[in-house]
Amino acid sequence: MKPRVLAGVLSAMLMLAANAVFAKTDHSTLIKGPFASGPEVTKACLQCHAEQAGAFMKTAHWTWSSRQKSPGGDEIRLGKINAVNNFCIALPSNEPRCTSCHAGYGWKDANFDFSKTENVDCLVCHDTTGTYRKYPTAAGHPAYKDSEWPPKSGKKWPAVNLEKVAQNVGRPSRQNCGACHFFGGGGDHVKHGDLDSSLIKPKREMDVHMGVDGANMTCVDCHKGSNHTIPGKALSVSIASGGATLGCDTCHAGSPHKNAQLNVHAKTVACQTCHVPTFARTLPTKIWWDWSMAGKDMPVTKDEHGLATFDKNKGSFTWGKNVVPAYRWFNGKVDRVLMGDKIDPSGVVHLSSPEGSRGADSKITPFKLMKGRQPYDAGNKLIAVPHLFGKGGFWATYDWGSAIASGMKTAGLEYSGKFDWVETDMYWKLNHMVVPKDQALKCANCHGANGRMDWKALGYEGDPMKSATRKR
Repeated sequence: MKPRVLAGVLSAMLMLAANAVFAKTDHSTLIKGPFASGPEVTKACLQCHAEQAGAFMKTAHWTWSSRQKSPGGDEIRLGKINAVNNFCIALPSNEPRCTSCHAGYGWKDANFDFSKTENVDCLVCHDTTGTYRKYPTAAGHPAYKDSEWPPKSGKKWPAVNLEKVAQNVGRPSRQNCGACHFFGGGGDHVKHGDLDSSLIKPKREMDVHMGVDGANMTCVDCHKGSNHTIPGKALSVSIASGGATLGCDTCHAGSPHKNAQLNVHAKTVACQTCHVPTFARTLPTKIWWDWSMAGKDMPVTKDEHGLATFDKNKGSFTWGKNVVPAYRWFNGKVDRVLMGDKIDPSGVVHLSSPEGSRGADSKITPFKLMKGRQPYDAGNKLIAVPHLFGKGGFWATYDWGSAIASGMKTAGLEYSGKFDWVETDMYWKLNHMVVPKDQALKCANCHGANGRMDWKALGYEGDPMKSATRKR
């Protein structure tokens, strides 16, 4: 066994041993309720885990930001707090809705106290009952009494038995992590393309690592944390490699293939390029979101997947299933737009774009390409930050002018009073839904008349295999 692979196996064994101790601890004898709120549970947890809570509060899961070095060498703070996207756009003024995925309680506006340890939500990551859910508009709190969601829909959202959950905590499962990461962008299978609820109990053919009929690995088997810092970065909140990153070579280092030619390819082709041949293989994902259609009175139609292509609150959508990725050279660095950055609305605005080029320490890498149309400040040429959720928000008034004025003010940005629409795109790196090796891409999938690669866009005159053949 190769040294790096052996080290990865030993690390996994030690982690499993540590988690086994955690899982065997009978918390029913340590924690007694009743509890009226999540923060009350956390206070009970802090009696033994104050050090762990303090460590967690230094992580991006708590701060929703981290200090990162830009490609130019400048250090900036970047994260959900100041990023923009072409899904629900931005955080400021929309906190109670957005922070339903924050690992804390009560982040309803800019006055949230990040220093209060009782605001940490221990249960969202450590519940093993499968009954703990945050209420979608409660700023990170679960339902403390039986409620409805959506409101006035008649669909019950049950209150959480906090004592039962607190007494049955354990190692984070795929369901724990997926409660937020599978549901980004406002719902299941919306945002990432390679992360959705089909991965809670997938078959091996869906994901060779997580397949319940295969390795049956959980998220934390790869994303091994230290002091609650979980390695791995999304391009939506990153500008460069370094720090808490994670790659296939953490376990599959050196020359992982028996075929020498495949190992040669691995020097310039990312593992995911061949081993994640398509994404959204079970559940469709959004690939187009047009906010300019929001607020209109139109009939709701459904596509071939049975999914709505229009919502008055959010506009029109296109969904894709079993999608072939977009391929770009990637060197680990990302060019992206943050709140307040000037844009050029004369063309497509690249909100996040991978950097890299042929022969420049880069690899051909697969991405979900998300496209959309969203509002921008036509006078100051900034991506608009609209107030969507809550009193006076767009979803209550359907008035874009007032929604943008309110959101920009909350974000601390000057608003010219004029808005228009601009097309944007984002690249989301694919890392999950890894297929078994016999389903990985073959030579003809990329090379030949029907190959999936746009060789000219990747810096070649044409298919490099044809060029090599001619030279011989």
